[in-house]
Amino acid sequence: MRLPKDSAVITIPSQPKYLCVVREAAARMADMGGFDASAVEDIRLAVDEACSNVIKYAYGGDGGKRITVRFRNTVAGFEALIEDSGPRTDPACLKGRDLDEVRPGGLGIHFIRRTFDVVAFDERKRNGNRLRLLKYRDRGHEDRHTGT
Repeated sequence: MRLPKDSAVITIPSQPKYLCVVREAAARMADMGGFDASAVEDIRLAVDEACSNVIKYAYGGDGGKRITVRFRNTVAGFEALIEDSGPRTDPACLKGRDLDEVRPGGLGIHFIRRTFDVVAFDERKRNGNRLRLLKYRDRGHEDRHTGT
């Protein structure tokens, strides 16, 4: 497969110790895409959170699976596609905990949605899941929507 010039693909085992590779790749690609330091850090952490959710929920902690992440910088912005082979995720079931409830954990979905302008599952993927995360360069983009 031939990749566009401003893209990268990584595949990691579904083990938390490999998330540092995803974080570094996400940060480097966002930086190369011209995002400021604050946005780069948010992207880095949000992509990490999405991959952590794959390990925890789609794979139930099974470290023998794979996660593929495709990063791409376009004229519009930064895109990450996160693919797994776990059971299909029902986007309607993805809800972070109530923000008024003070306790650790459960904020990942909120953070991912706050960071990215588009958060949507690709319904065309037959097996597993493909999560599309897109951050526009211009936060005021008119086509902004959230698919989950």
